[in-house]
Amino acid sequence: MRLALSGISSYDFKSTKMRVGCFQLKPAAVLLFGHLFFYTSCRLTELQICDLCNGTVLSGTAVALRCASSAGRIGGRCCLQNDNATSAEYVIGLDLSNCSLSHVEDLQGASTALVIDLSLNPITNISDSVFQGFIELNYLILPVNLACPGGNTSWEKEEIRGGERLCQNQRSLCNQTGQMSMNCPENSLCAPFGPGFFECSCAENYHGYKCLREGEFPAIQVFGPLGASTVLISVLLWVTQRRKAKTV
Repeated sequence: MRLALSGISSYDFKSTKMRVGCFQLKPAAVLLFGHLFFYTSCRLTELQICDLCNGTVLSGTAVALRCASSAGRIGGRCCLQNDNATSAEYVIGLDLSNCSLSHVEDLQGASTALVIDLSLNPITNISDSVFQGFIELNYLILPVNLACPGGNTSWEKEEIRGGERLCQNQRSLCNQTGQMSMNCPENSLCAPFGPGFFECSCAENYHGYKCLREGEFPAIQVFGPLGASTVLISVLLWVTQRRKAKTV
């Protein structure tokens, strides 16, 4: 179990473990079709974020420099890099500068980005929740009128340079030992979850509401009957429809 929290948000309890972005750990009993549909939808979102604005990443920009140093590939407004384990590409840089954006609501397609540039846009306000889950983000460029998400405590350095606000080196809200945080329930561990957010996950051998139940999560007992009933209903529907087709 994990729950994502900020200084003012309420608990958000979940029964399955979740990784930031489009990758989600699913029990074996969940249907393969659902997993493939979810993964395909996430991949489409990642591709769409690169075409959110016309043009491409210009040389000499923060995203271009990061891309060159990371041996990435420019694709539209994104810098993409291959995942060595899956050979799939993911976003490590997003340049939406000078795109005439008046508001920003969803950037989850770039949740793996190391650097994001939103400068030179007439954005008047942006919610901290837009960057929830951006645990790798270490360099954010904003219009000067916007504050760094999560406030000063979420970044090691904040400065104004050339009409832009730079938010550098994201800080973790968890304690320095990486062990239990005072902000998390007992029997749970704290992990960063984007600027101004942290995530509580149950320690090993604990699960349930506020991680109060000891022992492994009963995945087979919970998802086994669900999977079996789904298969049974599918077979029954197939048989009944086949009979109707024959009579017609």
